[in-house]
Amino acid sequence: MGAHGSNMDEVLAEDMHHWYNKFMRESPSGLITLFELKTMLQMQGMTEEASGYVDQVFFTFDMDGDGYIDFVEYIAAVSLLLKGEINQKLKWYFKLFDQDGNGKIDRDEMETIFKAIQDITRSYDIPPDDIVSLIYERIDVNNEGELTLEEFITGAKEHPDIMEMLTKMMDLTHVLEIIVNGQKKKD
Repeated sequence: MGAHGSNMDEVLAEDMHHWYNKFMRESPSGLITLFELKTMLQMQGMTEEASGYVDQVFFTFDMDGDGYIDFVEYIAAVSLLLKGEINQKLKWYFKLFDQDGNGKIDRDEMETIFKAIQDITRSYDIPPDDIVSLIYERIDVNNEGELTLEEFITGAKEHPDIMEMLTKMMDLTHVLEIIVNGQKKKD
C-alpha cells in the first residue's frame, strides 16, 4: 500500500477510544449516511458510475442493511481493507462487483465498477474494457461471460498479475483516510 499503508497502520495502532473520538467528530450521530459519505468524499460533479460505485461501497459496508454505517461496521470495514486475509478481500471485491446481487459478476458489472474507480481516482492508465477483457480471458475458463465467487477467488489467486491489478484498483485507503482524518475544508 506504499505511503498510504504506513499512515493507516499508524491510525489502526491508535487506541480504540481515540479512534472512536475521530469517528464521532466526523459523524456526531454515530452513524454515517450515504449522503454524508458522499459529502465527505466531495462527490459533487462526479459521473453517475462514480456515484454508483460509492453507493455500492456504502451498501457493502452497511452490513445490517439499515442505511447507516455505524462505528462497528466502520471498524469491520477498515480492518477488512487494511488487515483482511486475501480470501476475505476477494469476497468483498466480489460483493462490490455483483451489483444486482445474483451471485455472479457479468462483464458489464465489472466494467461499470472499474469506470467508476477511474472517475474517482482520476487515473485512466488502462481502459476498463481492456481490464475486464483480460480478467475474463484468464478467469472465465468456461466462457460463460460471468464469474461465480469460486471462479473469481480461484482465478485471482492463480494469476498474480490479476490479483495485483485488483488490489491496486480496489485500494480504498484514500477514502478511509478522508473518513478517519476528516475532509480538509476548502478555504
